Amino acid sequence: MLYSRVNPPTAKKDQDMPQPPLNTTAAFQALHAYHAEIGDKSLRELFAADPSRFERFSIKAAGLFLDYAKNHVTTDIMAQLFALARERQVEARREAMFCGEKINTTEHRSVLHTALRAPFLPGLVVDGRHVSADVHAVLQRINVFTTAIRSGKWLGHSGKPITDIVSIGIGGSDLGCKMVCQALRPYQHVHLNIHFVSNVDGDDLDAVLTQIDLQSTLFVISSKTFTTAETLMNAHSARNWFLSTGINVKESDLRKHFVAVSTNVEGVTAFGIDPEHMFPLWEWVGGRYSVWSSIGLSVALAIGFEQFTEFLAGAHEMDTHFRNAPLEQNMPMIMALLGIWYRNFFDYRSLSIAPYHQDLVNFPSYLQQLEMESNGKSVCLDGRKLEVTSCPIIWGNVGTNAQHAYFQLLHQGSDITPVDFIATLTANHQLPGHQAALLANCFAQSEALMRGKNADEVRTEMQANNMSADVIEALLPHRTFPGNRPSNTILMKALTPTSLGALIALYEHKVFIQGVIWDVNSFDQWGVELGKVLTGNILDELTGTAAPHNHDSSTNGLIDMARTALS
Repeated sequence: MLYSRVNPPTAKKDQDMPQPPLNTTAAFQALHAYHAEIGDKSLRELFAADPSRFERFSIKAAGLFLDYAKNHVTTDIMAQLFALARERQVEARREAMFCGEKINTTEHRSVLHTALRAPFLPGLVVDGRHVSADVHAVLQRINVFTTAIRSGKWLGHSGKPITDIVSIGIGGSDLGCKMVCQALRPYQHVHLNIHFVSNVDGDDLDAVLTQIDLQSTLFVISSKTFTTAETLMNAHSARNWFLSTGINVKESDLRKHFVAVSTNVEGVTAFGIDPEHMFPLWEWVGGRYSVWSSIGLSVALAIGFEQFTEFLAGAHEMDTHFRNAPLEQNMPMIMALLGIWYRNFFDYRSLSIAPYHQDLVNFPSYLQQLEMESNGKSVCLDGRKLEVTSCPIIWGNVGTNAQHAYFQLLHQGSDITPVDFIATLTANHQLPGHQAALLANCFAQSEALMRGKNADEVRTEMQANNMSADVIEALLPHRTFPGNRPSNTILMKALTPTSLGALIALYEHKVFIQGVIWDVNSFDQWGVELGKVLTGNILDELTGTAAPHNHDSSTNGLIDMARTALS
C-alpha cells in the first residue's frame, strides 16, 4: 500500500530533530575528497575506461528512461552520494511526507500532492479528515462537470454550448495547467479552445477577450483563497466585460459562464458564482504542486476526464517507484543527488532544461517555479543560515530552437551549466523525417557537450580542408571546444498523459529530496510576500487613495512619473 498510517504519531522522531550543518557531515566531507579526485579525469576518460558505462549509469522507472552516464561520477561517488542521502534521513522524511505528517513546518501543514493521484485508500487521515475520500469526491464532481461541458450539454445563458475556456489564475494556479494543456495538445477536444490569463497586465486579458464570444465562453477562476490580487483583478475585469458587452445580460447569467476553484465560499458567492460550481481544494495542496487537484480543472476540460485520470496514474506510478525503490535504483534520488553534486561541490550555479519536443515549450518555465520557489531558500528549517548554497537557477527552451540561441554559451562559455535533455522516441505527428532529425540533434548536443573537440582534432580537420598554417593557428582557439560538460538524458516512448504525469512527478520528488538534504522547507514561499505588501501600498499611492509614503528617492521618482502619466 502506498499509504498505511491512519494517524501520524506526535512523538518527536529522529527526522524531526534539527539537521547538523550539511558541510559538517561525514559523507559531505568524503565527497569533497572525491571531487578533488574526479577533477583530474575528463568524461572522455571515464567512458574510455568503462565500456559498460551506459548500462551502469542508466535506469528505467514509470515509463521513463534516464541516462546519467555523461556525468562526473563513478560507482564510488554514487555510493557516497547515496550515503549522504541516508545521513540526511531522506528515507524517513520521505515516509513522513507520504503519511501526511506536517512537514511544511512554517505553515504547519501536511504535504500531500501524492494523495491527489493515488487510488482510493481510506487509511490516510489528516486533521480528522479522510483525505482519499475527499479527493475522490472532488474528482467525481470534476468528471460530471467536464463531461457536461465537453458533450455540449452545458449551455450558456443564450443556449449556446461552450466553445472557449478561459482559465484565470497565477503562479501555481496557472503555470502547471498551461504547461500540461500545451504538452497534451494532440489530446485536446477539437471543439474547445483553451486560453490562459495570469498577468495583471491588461494586455494579457485583452488579447483573450478579443478572441471569444461571451455567449459560448466559460471562465474558470482559480485562487485557493479567492483573494489573490492579480487573479481577482483579471476575474473582475472579465466579469465587467461579460456584463457590459452582452445584450440583455443579467448578473444571474454569470452562473452559466463562471466557475471557481477555491476554498472561499463567501468570496466566490459574492462574486456571483454558484457555490455548486465551486471546486474545493485543501491547505495541504501547495500551489506549485496543485495541477493534480481541482486546479487542474482546465486540464480535465481540455483533454477529458479519462485522459486526466491517466495523467494522475502516471504520476502515481512514479510516486510508487520513489517510495519503494532502493536509493541506488531510485530515479528521483539519482537526479536529486546529481544536482547536489554539481551545486555544492562543483559550484555550478544553473541548470538548463532542454526538452526536444515542441509541445513541452512551457516545461522549463514550469520547472522554474517548481524548483526555485521550492528550494530558493537560505535558511534552515530551524532558522539557522544555510552554510552551503541551495537551488541553482533553472532556465531553458525547446530544442532545436535553443541550439540557435544560447547553446553557444553551453559549449564554450566561461560558466559550466549541466543540462537535462528530454525527448520522446516517437512523435504524435505523422510528418516524415522530423522525429529522426530531432533525436539526432538531441543526442549530438549531449555528446558534443561531453566530448568537446580538442586542439589536435581541430587542427587535423582544418588541415584536411587545406587551410594554411597561419590561418589554422589563428582559428584554433576559436574552434576548440573544452567539452567535459555534464548532462542527463530522459527518454519516454511518447508524450502521453501517463508519461507526462510521471515526468512531472520525477521532478517534484527530485526537488523534495534536495530540500531535505539542504534542510530547507520546500513547501513555503515567504519570499513572495514582501513584494505583495509593497505593491498594495504603492498601488494606493498611484491611484490617489493614499498619500505618498517616504520611499527611497528612486522609488519616489518612479511613483511621481507614473502618477503624472496615469492622471
